Amino acid sequence: MVARLTTKFNSYYASRPVLTMMITNAILGGIADTVAQSITAIRQRAIRKPEGVQEDDRLAIEIHELDKQNPLSERDLIPDSKILPPPFDFERLARFAGYGFFMAPIQLKWFQFLSSSFPVTKKSALGPAMKRVAFDQLIFAPLGIALFFTVMTVAEGGGRRAVTNKIRDMYLPTLKANFMVWPAVQIINFRLMPIQLQVPFVSSVGIAWTAYLSLSNAAEDAVEEESIPESSDIRL
Repeated sequence: MVARLTTKFNSYYASRPVLTMMITNAILGGIADTVAQSITAIRQRAIRKPEGVQEDDRLAIEIHELDKQNPLSERDLIPDSKILPPPFDFERLARFAGYGFFMAPIQLKWFQFLSSSFPVTKKSALGPAMKRVAFDQLIFAPLGIALFFTVMTVAEGGGRRAVTNKIRDMYLPTLKANFMVWPAVQIINFRLMPIQLQVPFVSSVGIAWTAYLSLSNAAEDAVEEESIPESSDIRL
């Protein structure tokens, strides 16, 4: 099954590499956000019960415990808030799929640049791979994270102030989490994966990472909404 899918992917990539990457990235981005929304829905369904979380809500409790133990973030990814998105938000899914779709050509060009700049050979493999990782993590990752929060905030209807607040609150914690996860992943990617599989490999591993970004983005929005006074007499 995997071999058949790989063969199909390689044939599509050979004929239309950019379009193939865009569609693949959109699908994987959509899967990641679906996972994130499903996790949120399980937790929020238990919280929104009139009697609150019960002992039989084992999965919701387990999610909450894992959230508390999350080493990538100092605060809850799923805060106990009743104003988080509804069980499933198709607009949010579309935003993540669209972001993956339009980011794919940039990622592909970047990986092609790294591949040509630091070629991996049988005699020299680890050194060029480490240089690729260093360039990727010190240049592409910081810019990519800033771009993600900017695009998502604008797509949600936020303006300059919302973008500034999101970057201020989320950029450094997310970049720190990135450095904890992605160097090891990219060493495998650049050392072992052929160029046509590098973006799909990153996107596949990135399902968990994108789910983390999705949860972080939604959690930050919930915190911001809760901080807005409810009085109708407020003038901006």
